[in-house]
Amino acid sequence: MKIGIMYGAYDAHYGKGERALEALRAHGYETFDYQNVCPTDTDFFRLPEREFERAIREDRRLAESYGFAFTQSHGPWRWPPQDSTPEDLAERFDAMSKAIRGTAYVGAPHFVIHCIMPYGCDSGENRERQLDMNREFFGRLLRVAEEYDVTIDLENLPFPRLPISRTNEVLDFVKSMNSPRMRMCLDTGHCSFYSDSPAEGVRMIGKDYLKTLHVHDNDGPNDRHWEPGRGIIDWRAFSQALHDIGYEGSVSLETNVPRGLSDEETTARELALARITRRIADNDWED
Repeated sequence: MKIGIMYGAYDAHYGKGERALEALRAHGYETFDYQNVCPTDTDFFRLPEREFERAIREDRRLAESYGFAFTQSHGPWRWPPQDSTPEDLAERFDAMSKAIRGTAYVGAPHFVIHCIMPYGCDSGENRERQLDMNREFFGRLLRVAEEYDVTIDLENLPFPRLPISRTNEVLDFVKSMNSPRMRMCLDTGHCSFYSDSPAEGVRMIGKDYLKTLHVHDNDGPNDRHWEPGRGIIDWRAFSQALHDIGYEGSVSLETNVPRGLSDEETTARELALARITRRIADNDWED
């Protein structure tokens, strides 16, 4: 398995561009999660289509010149969620469609996204209505994904009252859509939020449906996005599960070394993070 991290993960330490890419390559990373199409309230996302495509293709060109590939992107979501009115849904659909095009421009085959949340992230109101709205929304979005040769990977979430949140609920929804263009991203920290084992989540989803990962650790009840090894997740078991099912995607981190450390401590923690990610990918737990 290859190891990956968020595109731009080292920018704060090394500056945006070639120095960051050189360090990422030196630390052993091979793939990126392109998160530049996640926030929609940026000048970048508001660019006209031709300029938007040109900027993303330049990110791709630069990354590929250092030997990196983009395996996934993270699609748009906003806080707090507001997906209930026709106007909200139209705005979300347009934003996600543009992000799918951006995913194709950067060369990533997988587009990771959350379910829509018509009544916010903490509402179990009208569960069947929420499911129906998601089926209709993603049914339309799948046609965009097919046009651009991208697969939508729905992510498990730390919002217990939603009907599409825990790993089993997301898997049931994905299977109900009955499309080869919809699969799953397993978020390890979101599993741990429920005291669910990420290893068991891997086995539950299986090779046919598990295509991408968001790898990070936490203390259980809080979505901390810590480096693996800092929290409570059993990484040995998780790694073994990935190998047992024959997972073929990237071990992609959704965490980063925090800012505000000295250069020496930042570099030491970056190297430690890359090493444990490689151990997860290689199932290497001898010492």
